[in-house]
Amino acid sequence: SGLNFQDLMARQGAIDSPPKTPFIMGSECAGDIEQVGEGVENFKVGDRVVALPDHKAWAEQVAVPATSVFALPNGMSYLDAAAITMNYTVAYILLFELAHLTPGKNLLLHSAGGGVGQAVVQLAKTVKDVTIFGVCSKSKHESLKATGSIDHLLERGTDYTNEVRKISPEGVDIVLDCLCGEECNKGYALLKPMGKYILYGSSNVVTGETKSFFSAARSWWQVDKVSPIKLFDENKTLSGLNLRHLMYQHGSHAFVRRAVNQVYTLWSEGKIKPVVDSTWALEDVPEAMQKMHDRKNIGKIVLDPNLEPKPKPATPAKGKAKDKKSANQEEKKASSVESEEGEKKKEPELTNGTSEDKSDSDSKEKESS
Repeated sequence: SGLNFQDLMARQGAIDSPPKTPFIMGSECAGDIEQVGEGVENFKVGDRVVALPDHKAWAEQVAVPATSVFALPNGMSYLDAAAITMNYTVAYILLFELAHLTPGKNLLLHSAGGGVGQAVVQLAKTVKDVTIFGVCSKSKHESLKATGSIDHLLERGTDYTNEVRKISPEGVDIVLDCLCGEECNKGYALLKPMGKYILYGSSNVVTGETKSFFSAARSWWQVDKVSPIKLFDENKTLSGLNLRHLMYQHGSHAFVRRAVNQVYTLWSEGKIKPVVDSTWALEDVPEAMQKMHDRKNIGKIVLDPNLEPKPKPATPAKGKAKDKKSANQEEKKASSVESEEGEKKKEPELTNGTSEDKSDSDSKEKESS
């Protein structure tokens, strides 16, 4: 199974119409068909396939509509299938269906080190003379420089506008934005006439500086509003892509299937190869999601139900493991108790609220008699 940013959003309830809890997460998986429903003609038991369900992919057995199942090309492993299908299909639609990438164009790509980002880089490089400005965390620059695929690396969170203008004074032809919010103004300002700005995610909702829904809404509200008249006057295009909605709300399964087939053809021709960051057992989903949340992955994070979970650190038994500080505190407490008891023994015994001891009271009784 593949891990995607929409899974992080589903976990935090940041998607529209989330399923009622409890529910199984995940929207991408690969494996063998074990059973076929009535009326299904294109698949049979034993076929090697990948599926893009709306949810419930993180399991050993998954029931999926046939419209969301795709046969694997010969030689493709399940690992590659989980890493390539969703990310590269999104990237393909962005570049060739929406942006209409042609030779000589340049593009600004956010989250260039992520799963979709790496897919965009590889697919864009199948077109001649395409220049890529990749925005990502500084910690990923060295690893991405080693691949040599991104022409100009820019640091996320900085004002990189001047740096882009020095290289391309007119700006860029395409902006691919998966952040939603904080970078919109800068990206739109960099867009050339006849340029295309495409929004395909909202990862800042779960990984921005502020995590609450109201903070995210406030951040989005501060973005400059683009009117249709402004787009008309400036000869620019603004569009969006939500693959989940495209399949499960708009019913564009045939369109998605054509895009998947194009991606598989490019893979079969050796023009693209999925970048896998790491593989995790299903039991280690929290750690895998945290890695994506912290933007530490380069490429795809994959969940494998056949992997053994990583050993967890042993927790000390109650009452047996005490640190030095707590031990010293116990010793001090014991010594103070002992000293208090010693003081009590030295004090005379009090009777009827007086400070007279028993011998004094006896002598007074004799005198009175």
